[in-house]
Amino acid sequence: MSVIQVPGLLSFTIAILVFFAGANLNRFIPILARWSIPEAVTGGLLAALATLIAYEAFGVEISFTLAARDMLLLYFFTGVGLNARLSDLAAGGKPFLILLGITLVFLVIQNLVAIGASDMLGLPQGMAMLLGSTSLIGGHGTTIAWAPIITNRFGLMNALEVGVASATLGLVIASLVGGPIAQYLIKRHHLSGGAEDELIIGVSRAAVSSHHDDVSYISLLRTLLVTNVAILAGYALHELILDAGINLPLFVVCLLLAIVMTNTVPFVVPNLPWPTRSRALSLISDLSLNVFLAMSLMSMQLWGLSGLGFALVIVLAIQTVVAIAYILFVVFPAMGRNYEAAVISAGFCGISLGATPTAIANMTAITKIHGAATIAFIILPLVSAFFIDLANAAVLGFLVR
Repeated sequence: MSVIQVPGLLSFTIAILVFFAGANLNRFIPILARWSIPEAVTGGLLAALATLIAYEAFGVEISFTLAARDMLLLYFFTGVGLNARLSDLAAGGKPFLILLGITLVFLVIQNLVAIGASDMLGLPQGMAMLLGSTSLIGGHGTTIAWAPIITNRFGLMNALEVGVASATLGLVIASLVGGPIAQYLIKRHHLSGGAEDELIIGVSRAAVSSHHDDVSYISLLRTLLVTNVAILAGYALHELILDAGINLPLFVVCLLLAIVMTNTVPFVVPNLPWPTRSRALSLISDLSLNVFLAMSLMSMQLWGLSGLGFALVIVLAIQTVVAIAYILFVVFPAMGRNYEAAVISAGFCGISLGATPTAIANMTAITKIHGAATIAFIILPLVSAFFIDLANAAVLGFLVR
């Protein structure tokens, strides 16, 4: 087995090509666009399949350098924070609490399903933790953090491999299922979004088709300057938070700091151009999200799924069915049965089976077609990128005792 380590700039360039490959596939295969599969997902999965073929057929393992991906994540979440006005946060107060509550309930349900299915299939003790919220709601990061603990507690020597494979398959499922769920709800209930409102992330397909574009190099540079200042301040604040003994992801710190900045700086310095709800900020956020997602999916090592085992695939299939049922019969009704609820439903698929960027990508694909959903983009990242991680850690700590 030979290993090819693709350097950073080439990895970034390949990710852009992967996105365009996905965009062309979505254009030539109408069902992909009709069901709002993000272009980065289509291209990323195609690239992952190509690396799988290289591994299985030619004995070549292709590994990408992902430093640029991590920076794009900061740009994306900082952009979300810069778009969060106090009026949006106030309007999102009740929906935020509802979404947080039903997400916490689902976290427990997901672990109960994993425990029940694992017992039914006779899987080793402790395996249920790897097929529940550790790998699905938690994703790769939580899996890597908890795998050694699960190994020590239950003696599962392949805990990391199983957990990573489960998280990878969950990410793929979340990327493919979220859009169709929202499209089904929108069509069945005859819903539509705020067509006149500016999208928080990206530009609508109608605007692209009409070639309406008021972005200039000045607006882009201003937006990049504000975003960079917010990220640099986020780095400094993150260090202080770590020194205080509080472990928060850097992108969460940047998100929260950007929210504070966008609701204070324009009032303190009213003549200062600020990028909130600007086309430039939407484009930068969209670019960051799409390239991030393309890099994440194209770097998946799908050959690791071969060791997952048929029984574990069955458990994930059950988890997927339960998640879809919960979205249709709990999430959508609880969030109001309106267009925002349909967009949140697409995002909840990302929360429950994949990752926060997957959730946002699912929602972005919907809003580009059907219109803006401002509240959804404000409350969902706060729930999935911050509060649910704290709750998940508490639940996993209880299960591992």
